[in-house]
Amino acid sequence: MKMKKILMVTAITVTSLMSAYQAMAAMALDRTRVIFNGDVKSVSLNIENQHVDLPYLAQAWIEDDKGNKINGPLVVVPPVQRVEAGAKSQVKIQTLPTIAELPQDRESLFYFNLREIPPRSNKPNVLQIALQTRVKLFYRPEAVIARRIDLDNPWQEKLTLTRQANQYLVSNPTSYYITISEASNKVNGKNIDGFQPLMLAPRSSEKLGGDLSALGNAPVLTYVNDYGGRPQLTFSCNGDICTVAKTTVEEN
Repeated sequence: MKMKKILMVTAITVTSLMSAYQAMAAMALDRTRVIFNGDVKSVSLNIENQHVDLPYLAQAWIEDDKGNKINGPLVVVPPVQRVEAGAKSQVKIQTLPTIAELPQDRESLFYFNLREIPPRSNKPNVLQIALQTRVKLFYRPEAVIARRIDLDNPWQEKLTLTRQANQYLVSNPTSYYITISEASNKVNGKNIDGFQPLMLAPRSSEKLGGDLSALGNAPVLTYVNDYGGRPQLTFSCNGDICTVAKTTVEEN
């Protein structure tokens, strides 16, 4: 999934609107998702101030699956730091003892946020724009850490589709969150009308969206893997139940 950028406008004037569109994110994060395995106490993320002239403050925090800012069981250190122009740094996500209270048989979802805070301008009528990066953070207890066999035989292949009236119900029987980014009737096909990307929680089911007939008898779903790749699952249907028949991996 693409990182979500949220514009934070600190000062607005009509005369400076054009210059706003020339602004680009100063603070860059080295990944589009964070996998936190339960056999470690911390995960370090690399950040970089890509502005060639100005220092920026980097503010980081964690949200729960509902978007509420939290102070545990995961925390970020340092929560705020100054990063000089062109410099690199790190933020560290650490566990607290309350991490043991999370479910130990499935993933838990959080969000990591990184907001850039520009230096105050000494010029009048200046529009300052700060960009906020928000990425999914998956905590995997030791019992469900992905092993080599899991990566060679992706758990996403366990997805099933069930016909319900004019739609498909997609079911995730695994211990992992699965993000479905596209739905079509053929490999590398166009998204069907009415489909919206969705994220299935572990051991849950949701309506796929769009009309069943548009997907045909061999639906193709694209999912996002741990590395940001987008393999495609081709389903084979027998009666009202469809299971994965083939996986197509995108070529670099």
